[in-house]
Amino acid sequence: MICGLPGVGKSTLARLLAPHIEAVVVSSDEIRKNLFRVPTYRRHEKRLVYKTMLLVARYLYNANVNCILDATFSKEIARQEVRDILGLDRDQFRIIECNCPEDIVMTRLKQRKNDFSDADYSIYKMMKRIYEPIKEEHIKIDTQSLSDIEIRRLASAIMETK
Repeated sequence: MICGLPGVGKSTLARLLAPHIEAVVVSSDEIRKNLFRVPTYRRHEKRLVYKTMLLVARYLYNANVNCILDATFSKEIARQEVRDILGLDRDQFRIIECNCPEDIVMTRLKQRKNDFSDADYSIYKMMKRIYEPIKEEHIKIDTQSLSDIEIRRLASAIMETK
């Protein structure tokens, strides 16, 4: 699971990490855009997007395919629900929290084009207010500049106890 605020580099990290751990990326933004032509981001819509993500993840898990879930996962209950629904043990599941300096987030959000995400700086600020800290063990990564060495190191950390 890759989580964090909008614009912090979750999707970029997921895309770069996936080949190193032979994983499929399942993105909430991509699912949302495929389910809703004009997303409203209301609660019922968000629930459907997350349920769809978890359904896909469950199928991949049953097929023995590694999966990276790429979404904000802003609430502790949402993060816990993933593990509960998928029925995974701690050694089968990793949480990676992305962050980076806010000025870089602003630049990234302004430069987005042809992206599945609609998040802008106002959405970032709103999500920042409601984002709940991750209570359980997790990997924190600063995505301001991701090198191949850092990606390989992260892949090793993820796979070493799998």
